Amino acid sequence: MSDITIYHNPKCGTSRNVLQALRDGGAEPTVIEYLKTPPDRATLKKLVAAMGVPVRDLIRSKEAVYAELGLDDPALTDAQLIDAMAEHPILINRPIVVAPKGTLLVRPKERLAEIFP
Repeated sequence: MSDITIYHNPKCGTSRNVLQALRDGGAEPTVIEYLKTPPDRATLKKLVAAMGVPVRDLIRSKEAVYAELGLDDPALTDAQLIDAMAEHPILINRPIVVAPKGTLLVRPKERLAEIFP
């Protein structure tokens, strides 16, 4: 099963646990360390669309840059929020798993069962 991709941050415990769960389940996913290789704006738009969630659900609001950029402003558009994530990938919540059964922000890690057997 190599048709799975994980947008991963090795410093994040949840992300490490999800990656291990995928491997324990027999998958060897494509691992994208998104802080080293950030997704571009188009990829972020595709991920949000595939998840069917509001853009704000994908943003890490606890990061200092979130407050510095005033991203809590409800007047900001989805495009502006995506631009901020593209410019500052630390704002992207993780891990995001892309699998044949769907694309999902796997927080908490138990949500992996929704898209991975």
